[in-house]
Amino acid sequence: MRASALASAILENAVLIRIHSLLVVLGLSAWLCGAARGEEVTVKIPRIEDAYTNVYKPSGDVYPGPAAGPLAPGKYYEKWVPNDHCFVRDEHGRWHCFGITHPESGVEEIHAGEYQSFHALAPAGTLKSVLREGAWKDEAKVLPPSARPGEIPENHAPCIVKTGHVYQMIYGPHPLRRATSRDLYMWVPQGIVANSPITRDPNLLLWKDTYHVLTCGQFDVRMAKLDGFTSCGESRVILTMPDKIDPESPTLIQRDGTFYLFVCGWNGIWDKKDIEGAYQHVTYVYQSDDPFRFDAGKEVTRLNAHAPEIFQDEDGDWYISSVEWPHRGVSIARLVWE
Repeated sequence: MRASALASAILENAVLIRIHSLLVVLGLSAWLCGAARGEEVTVKIPRIEDAYTNVYKPSGDVYPGPAAGPLAPGKYYEKWVPNDHCFVRDEHGRWHCFGITHPESGVEEIHAGEYQSFHALAPAGTLKSVLREGAWKDEAKVLPPSARPGEIPENHAPCIVKTGHVYQMIYGPHPLRRATSRDLYMWVPQGIVANSPITRDPNLLLWKDTYHVLTCGQFDVRMAKLDGFTSCGESRVILTMPDKIDPESPTLIQRDGTFYLFVCGWNGIWDKKDIEGAYQHVTYVYQSDDPFRFDAGKEVTRLNAHAPEIFQDEDGDWYISSVEWPHRGVSIARLVWE
């Protein structure tokens, strides 16, 4: 081989090595190598490995008001119903859960009084060590209407991330609103998130160093870029649900160079014999290489979970949560990929 050709080959090889090293760091090497060979990304199927552990069952409490349907301010109610929720670890590594809650209000006004969030605290320890029945206990309710003057009373589907030393909470329904905290106990309302879509059930995805908010419209799931947690960019439909299924509680994760969208479905069928029937527990899972475009025809699987969160523990293992099914409160199970 000529010296010039040899030098060129060495340079080209060095460049390829540097590119490959960068892709390994980004977790994209295997995906791009497969794409270069015309191979598709290997799609994994998530499966719930073991039975759910009912870590949190709400305790009785005084309803703070205002009056809603059969619920009276200042009255003690033994049975409280949680719904859409999120998990967050504090600076000491302790696990917290926040979510919709209200006293049980009967089948005719099933969502009456969903005006505050529950705050459940796990014992100290890793997630694996605190997956014990009833181990997570109630803390004081978060952000009732009296703590949010000027807002609509509804407080739905909180999602929380930490930026710097501040926890950021986005909650719905429309208009999306924001609150901040430094300790997960004292929350300060920060007002409306400007240009938020007329949707519900917000959830957050960090992608390319930018937070995006997922929401549910009627029969579709949407996503918009967040600008400093104070305003939303253009909201784009990323999935149209099949068969007029109404979506609830979306979670979008990135794994092995591709994306998985988990979304609970409501088919509108309920006999109103009991409230459990209103909390349907079919969660659809879709896969796409483009986080802004999912095809209802690319359904990966269906899982038994209502309003699920998909999250990882300290060791990187995956988990799924469910509320009001199969137990009252919040339940967690191990999620494996096959």
